[in-house]
Amino acid sequence: MRQFSATLDRVKPSPTVALTGLVAALKAQGRDIISLGAGEPDFPTPRHICEAGKDAIDSGRTRYTAVDGIAELKDAIAAKFARDNDLAYSPEQIIVSTGGKQVLYNALMATLNPGDEVIVPAPYWVSYPDMVRLAGGTPSIVETRIEDGFRISPAQLDAAITSRTKWLIFNAPSNPTGAGYAPDQLKALTDVLERHPNVWILSDDIYEHIAFPGYTFSTPAQAAPALFERTLTVNGVSKAYAMTGWRIGYAGGPAKLVSAMRTIQSQSTTNPSSISQWAAVEALNGPQGFLEDAVKAFRRRRDLVATALNATDGVSCPVPDGAFYVFPSIAGCIGKTSAGGTAIETDEDFCSALLEETGVATVFGGAFGTSPNFRISYAASDEQLSEAMARIQGFCAKLA
Repeated sequence: MRQFSATLDRVKPSPTVALTGLVAALKAQGRDIISLGAGEPDFPTPRHICEAGKDAIDSGRTRYTAVDGIAELKDAIAAKFARDNDLAYSPEQIIVSTGGKQVLYNALMATLNPGDEVIVPAPYWVSYPDMVRLAGGTPSIVETRIEDGFRISPAQLDAAITSRTKWLIFNAPSNPTGAGYAPDQLKALTDVLERHPNVWILSDDIYEHIAFPGYTFSTPAQAAPALFERTLTVNGVSKAYAMTGWRIGYAGGPAKLVSAMRTIQSQSTTNPSSISQWAAVEALNGPQGFLEDAVKAFRRRRDLVATALNATDGVSCPVPDGAFYVFPSIAGCIGKTSAGGTAIETDEDFCSALLEETGVATVFGGAFGTSPNFRISYAASDEQLSEAMARIQGFCAKLA
């Protein structure tokens, strides 16, 4: 008798989570490690948000809530969608979950059947394809090019759509590339989607507020109102408000879809943390000045990192539109040997040798579906980033 579910054959552990565990183990051994792998802001959660969480505890708001979130948070989310995205959602069209990841998972579990396809542009966030597989669907990977800014083209999207296509997963600004879409680029994609009425759009907007000057964020249902009834607009408080550990994600979408997602959630986790929900109310309704300060810091760090990488032997780094990642190509490093004797045949070899020989932890590009590249999270201090860039430059200079 088989001990474990065959479902495990379809998925693999998250490479980014695995790296976090490895870094912790190396630091425990006393190694000097600069970790640039974690996808979370290094800023503390703003104090007024923390105070709202404390107040929830002190006020006894520590009981079960409605499965899909408290009314006050749904109202705050509806106000956010109206304020920031010109989208009108009623309470029954909104769901609150334990992080944006659960929102995505609920949507896929509620809609996918064997044989259904989900278009996933690559590079992609590591969890998208595996969540599709867990839900019984088939990821249809569309490879983008660094020459195109890692953006999927209308022609690529049109060619990828088949009679079995259920969803397009759209993420901009993107993890891992930070790539965004100009209004005309987004409109060209939504024009394609309007011609395919059976395709739903899952728009992961988690990096919406981390957008740099020169790039204006827009979400598909905002850019093309005709798509509103088949778009799930996903967001959360983790990245923008430095609340990764609070675990609150949310979405607005068609009432029937949200109801189906609520059913899935009712039999898995039920409601998200009551305390975190009240903190999220304050995040969305309270002072927003933190966002401007955070974007300024991330932009400064982006420029520091991209400039250094583009001055590094064998490395080419596009400048991101948003988020807090860069995804440089290391094509010029492949086929060489490190100073420590490691043959660099793949981007995984590169990242392993970089960690072993310099103590800089990054994530190899293959984890995101595109090689030879690697991802750096610049959600770290300027001092750490400067030191890490010096180590990376030294490592690449010694490749022979």
